[in-house]
Amino acid sequence: MRFQAPESLSEQIAQHLGQRIVTGDLKPGERIQELKVAGELNVSRGSVRESLLILQRRHLVDIFPRRGAVVSRLTPELVNSLYDIYIDLLCMLGRKVLERWSGNELSGVMGQVRELQAVIDALNSSGGDAAEQVIDAGFGVMRYAYGLVENPFLEETLENFRPAISRTYFVALENFRDELEETGRFFRQLAEAAIRDDAAGLEKAISEFGEHQREQVLSILREEVSA
Repeated sequence: MRFQAPESLSEQIAQHLGQRIVTGDLKPGERIQELKVAGELNVSRGSVRESLLILQRRHLVDIFPRRGAVVSRLTPELVNSLYDIYIDLLCMLGRKVLERWSGNELSGVMGQVRELQAVIDALNSSGGDAAEQVIDAGFGVMRYAYGLVENPFLEETLENFRPAISRTYFVALENFRDELEETGRFFRQLAEAAIRDDAAGLEKAISEFGEHQREQVLSILREEVSA
């Protein structure tokens, strides 16, 4: 049995603030005041300060001398850097799944995808939490893949990217409502390729969806600059 320590208070605060950043409740450039957060959550300023350092490592906040922590801005450079490596890591995860398991042993993947599709089908496209639910369901498919691969280094690396990817994913889903169905289509392609033991098809689906999402986010950033 693998020992798993409970999350620290600082990590819990970081997750709380991180979710507010991902969903846009805390806006780019907005200052995060340690004293205010500590009062709202009834925690120490030290715990808040540690949580902000965690968020800095996850590229959700920037910390400046004498100014403190502010929500980081999404830039084309940041988005490109993120997707350059994230697409490759997802392709690696897919390859490792097929190296360890044959197609007829991957019926659980289809089960996870059906759960994701059920979430998408049940959501009202105008629902405020639609994006959050789809993102969480999508990462559920990834967590299932982690269990198949059993590579703690790959799992930890991908999980470290989760907040930044969730942020860009949320932006795409909020601005392009047809992205809900596009996400469902992608995961169906992924599962079908896995069942066929089609490594090339799996990587093609991952790369095409990753590049599609990259372009969606970049187009939004371009519109913001020209507005």
